[in-house]
Amino acid sequence: MTDKSPTPPDRPDPHLDPSDDTDEPAFDWMKPAAAGKPTAGTAAGPAGSAAAAGKAGSAAAAGTAAGPAGSAAAAGKAGSAAAAGSAAGTAAPSATPTASQPESRADRKAAEAAATGPSDTSPSDLATSNTATSNDEARGAGAGASAPARPDTGPEDEVERRNAERRNAEREQAAKAKPVLPRVLQVLLAVFYPVILLVLAVRAVTSPLFLWVEYNRPGFPGDGYGFSTDDRMTYGSYAVDYLSNWSGPRYLGDLVDQSGERLFKDGEVSHMADVKAVILSTFGAGTLLILLGLVAVIYLKRRHNGGVRRGLFAGSIVTLALIIGLGTLAVLGWEQFFTDFHRIFFANGTWTFTLQDTLIRLFPGQFWMDAGIVIGSLVLLASLVTLVLTWPTRRRRGLGKKAAATSKGTDTDAGATAEAAPAADGTAGSDAEGPARTRHTV
Repeated sequence: MTDKSPTPPDRPDPHLDPSDDTDEPAFDWMKPAAAGKPTAGTAAGPAGSAAAAGKAGSAAAAGTAAGPAGSAAAAGKAGSAAAAGSAAGTAAPSATPTASQPESRADRKAAEAAATGPSDTSPSDLATSNTATSNDEARGAGAGASAPARPDTGPEDEVERRNAERRNAEREQAAKAKPVLPRVLQVLLAVFYPVILLVLAVRAVTSPLFLWVEYNRPGFPGDGYGFSTDDRMTYGSYAVDYLSNWSGPRYLGDLVDQSGERLFKDGEVSHMADVKAVILSTFGAGTLLILLGLVAVIYLKRRHNGGVRRGLFAGSIVTLALIIGLGTLAVLGWEQFFTDFHRIFFANGTWTFTLQDTLIRLFPGQFWMDAGIVIGSLVLLASLVTLVLTWPTRRRRGLGKKAAATSKGTDTDAGATAEAAPAADGTAGSDAEGPARTRHTV
């Protein structure tokens, strides 16, 4: 083992003269060489060179295994070994027989290194090599740990995974999608509502009550051909009843006046038959729509919260739009509006009469104008009331309840937090409440 500790300055040099100790074989190379034999220095020279070469080979092998650090250390070691061998080979032949030891401490170190052999490796080289190897193993272990092992998935596993993802996506889409039937019923309810209101208003006008109000109201024009108010009320009630019963045309065709003559002509009876067909069809359609509307209301009431309100709200808006538009047309030109209305439902020439005909005497132009005003007013009033009752306020939309529930939950959480705060302080809460209670009591 090489001694690398510094030499104290006051320590005397050891006595290294081997002439007094001839039995020590370690110092044979320092003894004077015999005549006719190569000197020790000459022998040592090749030996030192071989040792240096062996040292260089060993260092090179160590550098290959240990990496860049080991290569640098081996190169330094090889250089120092070669220098030591060269110095030993040069100094030995030039030494005189009386010079028995090397000149300096460096020569001794080189000689000891040459004598040690190629198998000797310094602790620093071993430590460097071991450190580099440990670092490489640690990096390899860390890389293996950072990459998690993935199980091998075959084609069947991949197909099953895709099917599971597709089923989950379909379930989520079905959960998010709203049912179609409630939406359809809401739309139908909105469409039925104005028609139902119009049919009910027409039914209110085609009644003996409306006749009595019309014939007895101030300003209603009288008959210039001899019908009194009672005569009008009697004959007019027959005409109105005929529109809503199942009797045939003879119900009006067989009526006679006080003089025994037929009250209604054939053309008048035929037109009243056409009006009856339109009225009964309208009443039948209105009844069917009312029944369907009730079914929709019951279903939406049980299955879809708020569906009835939304359907009636939309229907009231549609009704207002229709009644405002039709009312505007009627005000701008009543005669044209009345004519176009009859052209839609009746053939030309079947609904025009003279002023002496019974229908004109019982139902003059003012009667139909008042009937139109009453029908429009009833529909407008009903739609406005429906609009107000179904207006989407916060309470009707459920936002008020949600806000109240949210605020209640917030207050509960705040109260729980306030109660838990003194408990978290341990006895501090009770100590703080103690003086407060005492002061309150005192």
